[in-house]
Amino acid sequence: MKLIVATTVLLAFGASSAGAGEAPAADVPLMHEEALAAGIDHAYRGPWEYFVGGGAAALDCNGDRLPDLFIAGGEERAQLYVNRSATGGALRFEPKDAGIAERDLKKVLGAYPFDVDNDGVKDLVVIRLGENLILKGGPECTFRKMNEAYAFDGRKAWTAAFAASWEEGQTFPTLAFGNYVDRAAPGSPWGTCDDNDLYRPSAAAEPDYSGWQPLSPGFCALSMLFTDWNRSGEPALRITNDRHYYRGGEEQLWKVTPGSAPRLYTRADGWQHLTIWGMGIAEGDLEGDGYPEYALTSMGDTKLQVLDREADEESPIYEDVAFDRGATAHKPYAGGDLKPSTGWHAEFADFNNDGALDLFIAKGNVEQMEDFASVDPDNLLIGGWDGKFTEAGHLAGIALPTKGRGAVVTDFNMDGRLDLLVVNREQPASLFRNLGAKSGDGARVAGNFVAIELHQDGANPDAVGALISVKSGTRTFNRTVQVGGGHASGHAGFVHVGIGTAERAQIRIKWPDGDWSPPYRVFGNNFVRIERGSDAARYWYPPESDAWQAAAKE
Repeated sequence: MKLIVATTVLLAFGASSAGAGEAPAADVPLMHEEALAAGIDHAYRGPWEYFVGGGAAALDCNGDRLPDLFIAGGEERAQLYVNRSATGGALRFEPKDAGIAERDLKKVLGAYPFDVDNDGVKDLVVIRLGENLILKGGPECTFRKMNEAYAFDGRKAWTAAFAASWEEGQTFPTLAFGNYVDRAAPGSPWGTCDDNDLYRPSAAAEPDYSGWQPLSPGFCALSMLFTDWNRSGEPALRITNDRHYYRGGEEQLWKVTPGSAPRLYTRADGWQHLTIWGMGIAEGDLEGDGYPEYALTSMGDTKLQVLDREADEESPIYEDVAFDRGATAHKPYAGGDLKPSTGWHAEFADFNNDGALDLFIAKGNVEQMEDFASVDPDNLLIGGWDGKFTEAGHLAGIALPTKGRGAVVTDFNMDGRLDLLVVNREQPASLFRNLGAKSGDGARVAGNFVAIELHQDGANPDAVGALISVKSGTRTFNRTVQVGGGHASGHAGFVHVGIGTAERAQIRIKWPDGDWSPPYRVFGNNFVRIERGSDAARYWYPPESDAWQAAAKE
């Protein structure tokens, strides 16, 4: 299939020679901004409590498998958008009343989608300035507040981070909420970081979150993620914290053993002291060895951490390789501002389908911090097979003078190419459609892909915590199904894996309980559903549109 799209992409400002550097050797995706044309006119606004947050959730809320959007509004109301995009065509969204009370739609910082109650319908956990919410998904993209029904005390904190995981033996997920400054404490905001919250479900037939416990000390969390850092089968809770307000704080890793009280990893365990303006976490297996690497956004340079494999397997000792791999993203690559950059949402994803993970970072000044760049475009770091990254934001067309916060990377129009939504502070959200590999004045098809949907019966139907291992040729590409990370943003649905020029792939699943599936052999450029215990993967075909059919004939 050949696709040529004649288009003109106008950068908001030119690339600076100090930041842009050499063009990547790999394909650069051509990203076309079309938020207003697609029907999305939404901004994240408000005073200093909304300097942080500004997230979005992508989920299928009406059963058509297209990712719909729930976007935070800060002081203004959050908005649900239903995806009406044609397969392979321009992006189209319609605002919809989700049945949520007006007071609950305001003061929203972000949201994460997943199936809390195991009924097969995606729910939303909404993080707020004030009471956090569990919203049960219902028919045709409607939601119902379940705080009282689930004995969930959403508290009144300033929550900016969230993560969830199914602990061994539990029917329902464990929920972790990361809180920022305790605004009611004397001397606030300096040195008054709030404790974080952990909710473990009781052994009941319905979700019961009366078992709340604090995670103390808290150091002003802005992102958190349950992660199986040493592939032991027991995820730990990683938290990145904002040093701007804490005193004596650092990055944190909590050991969360089923049936035991959580405890922090310490120097005695090998955990190293690190203080950054931590704002976002991204996990990705860059080496294809099953062990995750982490990108941590901050003010100034991004950290890229690799586990010290020569250390004891119980010791979380990490080396920062961001400089060696070209991933510091420490100052703007366009616009001419030479002051340090400010990073927020981070996400590893394969934008050009070559098999190597790329790294997206949302950028934007906190508000008017004079020591940091005021014009700070988002980064698109293209990964290479040498393990290094090359900036391509200016070439891809995402170098806009916006104040990015949260983001969603997913395939909105089911054409096998990853698109991008960025939530901006005090400016309209940006929505980029991936047109393919940039070529001359247009675009062509880049690499091949497989998109994978998992299902298992009973608890945790979407297999949160599963490892998806895709082998194509001599390379292995790993993805973990997770809820959390980024910056106040998450997505649920198909897991996208680029496979380069390969036409076939072999998929194996390590289910959350540690059992491995048999290998499933699939053809590339397909969406597949893998049900636990099945002998074969099932193909799912998006509805054909005129645009899709025309592209397929060329």
